[in-house]
Amino acid sequence: MKITIYSKDIYTYGAMLIGGILKETHKHSIKLTKDITNKKLFLKSDIVILSLYSTLNIIDPVIKETIDYLKSKNIKIYVAGPVSAYPEIILNELNVDGVILGEGELTTPEIINGSKTGLAYLENGEIIINKPKSKPDLDFSKIYVPKDIAAQNVRGANVYIETHRGCLGHCTFCQVPEFFGRDIRSKPIELIIEEVKELKKSGVNRIAISGGTGSLYNFKNTVNKNKFIEMIENVSNIIGKQNLSVPDMRVDYVDEEVLNAIKNYSIGWVFYGIESGSDRLLNSMKKGTNSKKNLKAIELAKDCGVKVAGSFIVGHPKEKEVDFLLTKDFIVDAELDDVFVSAAEPIPKTELCNEVLNTKVDENPTFISHNGPYRRYGLKENEARAYDLMLHSEMWKSNPRVITTNLSKVYLDEAKMQGSDIRKATELIFKYRDFLI
Repeated sequence: MKITIYSKDIYTYGAMLIGGILKETHKHSIKLTKDITNKKLFLKSDIVILSLYSTLNIIDPVIKETIDYLKSKNIKIYVAGPVSAYPEIILNELNVDGVILGEGELTTPEIINGSKTGLAYLENGEIIINKPKSKPDLDFSKIYVPKDIAAQNVRGANVYIETHRGCLGHCTFCQVPEFFGRDIRSKPIELIIEEVKELKKSGVNRIAISGGTGSLYNFKNTVNKNKFIEMIENVSNIIGKQNLSVPDMRVDYVDEEVLNAIKNYSIGWVFYGIESGSDRLLNSMKKGTNSKKNLKAIELAKDCGVKVAGSFIVGHPKEKEVDFLLTKDFIVDAELDDVFVSAAEPIPKTELCNEVLNTKVDENPTFISHNGPYRRYGLKENEARAYDLMLHSEMWKSNPRVITTNLSKVYLDEAKMQGSDIRKATELIFKYRDFLI
């Protein structure tokens, strides 16, 4: 059977993994593309799988138009990926045959052969949801590697590989625990090694390890430092430390041994999800940490010779002016090596989504007009805070940058784009409030 998998913007690990399983294990003819406008390729397919990762993908007009065109040609279409957590929205917005729910390694081949286990679909106007019976073990090693994978750049890497799934956190804005569960499932080291060798053979020269929190690899009641270090040492020996990053870490799952391993076997950066300098807001987000612990983890990393980037969320419905000012103070104290700022996004079926749905529009920073120092730009409050924090962060990094006119415009455009995207996502969840509350 001819199957084309569409992966928006980048070749995601999930799309490559499903492609590899369908090709190597089930002997289907597979094509993987990032080009939604390649209708000739889609028309040669028996089945098209759209691997989508964002709420905004669902309302993308180009994706919608392509789906409608392919359905007029009787092409069978399924949606998969992280958006499958809210099939009710997909099936109302997109004219597709079904939604492959959750982790699709076990169910996708069966669905292609006619099974409805793990599939959500419309039947006589009613949404039918058949949840998967179980979560897969991570014993898949053969991924489908596109020929142009080496040209891809995802936060500095050609590709992110998966070493484990699951997260122990309860962050209200995140869908990972709901999607993958809170039990940590890890891929055997030998399969990770096999995968990295295959990627290197295909031209990949920069790899990042994903999984939400890298040090949770082989977690068994506590961080398994020996297994984590063994894993990144093996990957580093294949790809080279200058080509490996293990960026995403929680501050409560690092110590000196973990950080020294990151320094010795990778490019030597960690990326902490700090989110706010306000303990009140961190508690509301259920981060399980506080500003003191965050600063301590930053200092420890620096003492180990590891550079630290931090991510921050602004425009949270419960963020007050004092919370935002505390975040600015934290950035001054932390002197981070890099900073990433995001406007709060209400991903459907997260706790943050419920908070937004229960917040009056005229009290939500996503829709409140900014009347402060940036009012001449016509910003919403979340956009103004994002812009302000981006500028502020540049002045307090370990290596500060001069705020030029061009740099200011880059950040202003980024803040406006984020604001526009979040408004669209918020309007969508209000449209489907009855499914989400």
